[in-house]
Amino acid sequence: MGEEVKLYGARGSPFSNRVNIALKLKGVEYKYYEEDLKNKSTSLLKYNPIHKKVPAFVHNGKPLAESLVILEYIDETWKTHPILPQHPYERAQARFWSRFIDDKIVTTTIKAVKVKEEQKNALEEVSEYLEILEKELKEKYFGGESIGMVDLAGNFIAQWIPTIEELMGVEILTEAKFPKLCKWSHDFGTHPVVKEVLPSKEELVAIFKPRWSPIN
Repeated sequence: MGEEVKLYGARGSPFSNRVNIALKLKGVEYKYYEEDLKNKSTSLLKYNPIHKKVPAFVHNGKPLAESLVILEYIDETWKTHPILPQHPYERAQARFWSRFIDDKIVTTTIKAVKVKEEQKNALEEVSEYLEILEKELKEKYFGGESIGMVDLAGNFIAQWIPTIEELMGVEILTEAKFPKLCKWSHDFGTHPVVKEVLPSKEELVAIFKPRWSPIN
C-alpha cells in the first residue's frame, strides 16, 4: 500500500500555499482539500484541533500543523529538491529568516490591514523589515539558484503584498526602493511550479476586497 499524503488548505492562504509548492517541487503525490474558512470541515478540526487553521498536513494518518514545521518535515521525509541547506549553520539561518518573515513582515502587514489607526506606522515598520531582507538576498533566490524554505515563506511578499498595495491604495514593495526583492518576486512568481499553485493578484483581490478598505 502506498503512502497517504493529504493537505487541507485555502486558495487565499499564503501559509498553506507554502506547503502546496513544496510538495509539488518534490514531486510528492498528495490529495488537496480546499477549505471554506467560514465553514471549516470536521477533518480540518480533527487534524488541527489546536489552531483550527490551514494548513493541516497528514502523512499516513499522522497530522502536522504550522507551515514552517510542515516544510521541515517534508524536507526530511522526501529528499528530492532540498528546501533546507545541508550545512547546520545555513539551515539555522534559513529557519531564522523564515521566522523573521512570519514574525515581522506578515504580522506587521496584517496589523496595517486590520488596525486602521495603526496603518501608517505599521506600513513604515514593514518597509524597514523589507530593507533588512533586501540586504540578505544575494542570489537569484534566498535558497541560492533553487527555491528554498525562505523563498517559500516569502511567497507572502511576492503575491500578497502586491494585493494589499492595490486594496489599500499604498506603495510598499517598489522597484526603486527594493530592486533585489522586486526581481526575486518576479523570478519566484514566474517559476512554473509556483505559477501553477499561487492565485493571481486579481484572484486575491477578488477574495479579499470585501474585507479591506484603503487608507484615508
